[in-house]
Amino acid sequence: MKKANYSYIGISFVILIFGIIFIPKIINRINNNEIVDEDRHNLERKSLQKQVELARIGNKTVPDFSLVNQEGDTITNAYYDDKVYVAEFFFTTCPSICPIMTTNMLKVQEAFKEDSDFGIASFSIDPTYDTPQVLKQYADGYGATHPHWNFLTGEKSKIHALANEGFNIYAAQNEEVDGGFEHQGYFALIDKEGNIRSRVDKNGNPIIYYDGLEDESIEMLIEDIQILLENDSSETN
Repeated sequence: MKKANYSYIGISFVILIFGIIFIPKIINRINNNEIVDEDRHNLERKSLQKQVELARIGNKTVPDFSLVNQEGDTITNAYYDDKVYVAEFFFTTCPSICPIMTTNMLKVQEAFKEDSDFGIASFSIDPTYDTPQVLKQYADGYGATHPHWNFLTGEKSKIHALANEGFNIYAAQNEEVDGGFEHQGYFALIDKEGNIRSRVDKNGNPIIYYDGLEDESIEMLIEDIQILLENDSSETN
């Protein structure tokens, strides 16, 4: 009888220990699964939204510009009022990074092909060669079909100033490099009020620009565009 009592006591002790250690974990796992099932997407979106909220680049806004697009129409910065848009600086005869940038911008176009509140501004840093006709051929060749994707040309000094001083994206003529021009392969994200925006890195610093050559950066850009489209700029300040 004593052995039986000892056995019952041992079994009870094991059950007690199991309950103390594992039942709280099981409950937490169940609760966590309920959150995942019901609110996962909302939590992810809130996390991304917070990153965008933290990444307004001071008071940096896009300066005024007036240029001509691939259709021969005059496009000013006011064209993009109340639109979220992406800006880049390129040239059609670029032998290196521009084809990659354009290919990646097509991915952005595809993600927002039905969205009339989205646009793209592609500024040529070689406007002497890149006439509206050349830009039209380039756009058609790549399949740039979004109605608010403008390939822009104009006075070279103004476009270079827009790049270097307006967006702080380096662009310059240099006869010693292939193609005769050098520039950074960055994309800038602009909100509906003309503010340059970005998410932040792991240290809380704004990344400022999105690398137009990297797939991961393009994925981040698409996510952040979606957030700005879904929220008024006043809500994400």
